[in-house]
This record gives sequence, structure tokens and C-alpha cells, in this order.
Amino acid sequence: MDYANEKLIELGVNLTGLVVKETASTIQKKITATKSRRDDKKTIETYDEIVNELIEERAEAIRIAQSYKHELEKYEISDKDIEHLNKTISTVLDILKEMSPDMDIEFFEKFKELISVDTLKSMQLLGFNYKQAIGEPLTKLCADKISNVESKSKNGGKK
Repeated sequence: MDYANEKLIELGVNLTGLVVKETASTIQKKITATKSRRDDKKTIETYDEIVNELIEERAEAIRIAQSYKHELEKYEISDKDIEHLNKTISTVLDILKEMSPDMDIEFFEKFKELISVDTLKSMQLLGFNYKQAIGEPLTKLCADKISNVESKSKNGGKK
């Protein structure tokens, strides 16, 4: 199981624990019990406890929601970001194409088509992880090309 799935499962367990806690009925029981005692000091202490408990639970619910949002943002990008990505990747691929004229040009053109707003949005809806599928291979491709250039320059142009 990968880190993202483990994180989502952990968040789900935390959220379930918060929901199952039955806060409303517990609070109602505390209020009823406190009222029956007719001790103002104890009533105030109990109400303070209830308020603090609700504040803590609210903070925990917000933390869980923000964590879910953070996990989701790892896989989702906006149309504007995709358009920017498309332009940038096209430029990078053109540079790589110039650096490797022996590589299949059709591959580069198909790769550019893959990074369109419609294609990536549709793929994201299906659970596509663009960073893993595109970012990691592109990073490796660039690193390999840079290493090749570096090797050639150290060997006087010979490989």
C-alpha cells in the first residue's frame, strides 16, 4: 500500500472516531446531570468542559478536512495550471528533441497531445496521478540527457 492510501485510511479512521463519539448525546446527558445537582459552581465547570471539548473536536475536524484537501491537491491541478504545464512541457520536449535528433519525433508529438486540459482532467477523474506518470519519467529523461552531455564533455566529446 502506498503512502497516499495509508494517509487517507488514517484520516478516515480519525474522522470515524470523531463521528462515532456521539458528542451531542453525551453533552445532553452532562447538561441534564449538571442541572439536577443545582450547584452553580459545578454547572459552570461542566459547561466550560463541554465548550472546551467542542472546540477541540472542531479543531480536529478542521485538521482532518485540511489533510484530506492536501491529499486531494496532490492529484488535482487547475485548467490554468494544465495549460501552463502544456506550454512548458512542449518547450522542454522541443529542447529534448533538439538534443536527441535520433529519437522518435512522433513520440514527442503524441506526448504533447497527452498533456491537454481535456485529457488530463478526464484522466484525473479516473484517478490519474500526473506527477507520477509524467513528472517522474520526464525528470528521469532530463537527468539522463544532462548526464549524457556531462559524460561527453568529460570524455572530450566521446562516449
